[in-house]
Amino acid sequence: MSRTGPLGNDLHLDLGAGGSRRAALIRALREAVREGRLAPGTLLPPYRSLAADLGIARNTVADAYAELVAEGWLTSRQGSGTRVADRVAAPAPGPVRAAAPPPLPYDLVQGKPDPGAFPRGPWLAAARRALTDAPHEAFGTRDPHGRTELRRALTEYLARVRGVRTSPERIVVCSGAAHALRLLARVLGTERPWAVEAYGLPFHRGLLGEAGVRTVPVAVDGDGARTGEIPPGAGAVLLTPAHQFPTGGPLHPERRAAVLEWARRSGGLVVEDDYDGEFRYDRRPVGAVQGLDPERTVLLGSVSKSLSPALRLGWMCLPAALVDAVVAAKGEREPYASALDQLTLADFLGSGAYDRHVRAMRRRHRERRDRLAAVLAERVPDVRVTGIAAGLHAVVELPPGTERAALAAAARHGVATEGLSSYRHPDAHGPARPDGLVVGYATPPERLYGAALDALCEALAEALSSRRPASSS
Repeated sequence: MSRTGPLGNDLHLDLGAGGSRRAALIRALREAVREGRLAPGTLLPPYRSLAADLGIARNTVADAYAELVAEGWLTSRQGSGTRVADRVAAPAPGPVRAAAPPPLPYDLVQGKPDPGAFPRGPWLAAARRALTDAPHEAFGTRDPHGRTELRRALTEYLARVRGVRTSPERIVVCSGAAHALRLLARVLGTERPWAVEAYGLPFHRGLLGEAGVRTVPVAVDGDGARTGEIPPGAGAVLLTPAHQFPTGGPLHPERRAAVLEWARRSGGLVVEDDYDGEFRYDRRPVGAVQGLDPERTVLLGSVSKSLSPALRLGWMCLPAALVDAVVAAKGEREPYASALDQLTLADFLGSGAYDRHVRAMRRRHRERRDRLAAVLAERVPDVRVTGIAAGLHAVVELPPGTERAALAAAARHGVATEGLSSYRHPDAHGPARPDGLVVGYATPPERLYGAALDALCEALAEALSSRRPASSS
C-alpha cells in the first residue's frame, strides 16, 4: 500500500457547495476518499498547512479531521499525522466491467522466460557501473542509432558468439523484433510482398499487414524453410534460420546458400530473426546467415528471451545502404530503448555477466526440455517431442485429429498452451504439419514445473483416450 507525503497545495478540495466551512470541508474530504482521489494510507496535510491553503481557520480543519476520525474515514496517531483509513475502500472509477478470467495456473505458452530467473544482482551491479561512468550527454537528446557503448559491445559479442560481420556504425538499437519489422516495412515500402515461413508468429505477419505489406507463405519442413520456393518478385524474406519457429528445425546449409543466391539474383533482402540463436543444446549453435553476406541480410536480435521482454531492447545489424533510411524512419525523438538500459546492457555484455547468465539458462532449459520429453515418453507414449534441442519451447506431435481436444483438455487441467495449427499462415498451401501443441518450458518457476508436467500429461491422456475405441468384453 502506497504512502505519500503531506499533500499541501496538491490537495484539491471544493468547498463551494454551501453550508459552514467545517461542513463543507468534511463533505469534500469524504468525497475525495470515496472517489479514490485520496487512497487508503494517504498522509493528509497538517492542520496549519491545509488551513493556510484553503483560507480557513486552523480549528476548523482540526474539527473536520476529528469528525472524520470518529466516523472511521481517517486515522490519527501521535507522531504519525492523520491518514486515510486503510479499511475505507474506494470504488473503481468508470463503468463496472466483468472481471477478466483468472490466468491458468500452469503457463506453458512459448517464448516467455521465467521472470524469477532475471539476474537482478548482476544487472543491478551493471546498472550502477553504467550510471557512474555515463557521460553527461547520455542524459540529453538520444541518438536514434542507439548508444555507441552498446553498439560496440554488440559488435564484439555477435561476432564472437554468432559469427556476425558488422560494425557499430551498422547497428541500430530498437525495442525488439516487432519494432525492427515495423521500421523495415516502412523503409522497404509495400510494392513488393514479403515471403514468410508458412509456420511463424501470427503477430509478425499481422504487424506487416498493418503496414500494408502482403505476405506470401513459403513451405517449411524438417530442414527449415524451403528457400528454393521463395517467389522471385518478393522484396524480402523473413526467416528464423537458427531454430525455425515454431516447428524447431534449423535451416539446412544448402538452403542458406539458396536464400542468399535468391537475394543476389532478385535484389531482395533476407531478414534473419535470430530467434533462439544462443539456446541450442544438442551442439554448438550454428552461426548466423548474416555472416555469409552482410550486404544482403538484416539480422534482428533482442534480449526478450535471454533476459526479459520487459527491457524492450533489441538491435538490427544492417547492410550499409539501409542504415540512414532506417535511422530516418526511427526518428530523432523515438520513444523507445532507454539510454540507461542501453548503457547497462553494454556493461552487462562487456563484463561477461551476459555470457554467464546465458550459460546458466542454457543448462536450465536443456534440463527442462529433457524432462518434458522423458515424462511424455513414459506417461503419454502416443505423442512425441519433435525438433532440435533448442530454444524455450518444443512441439509435441499428436495423433491426427486430436489437437483441438488436447487444447480443451489442457485448459480444463489448468494448463495454458497453444496449438501448432494457430501458427500456420492462412494462405499456406499443401499438406499441413501434423497436429501438435507448442509447449513452452521456460516460464514456470521450478516449484511448479513438475506439477505443470503432471497436468499436461493428464490432459493429453484424457484427450487421446476419448478417441480410442472401447475394448470389447
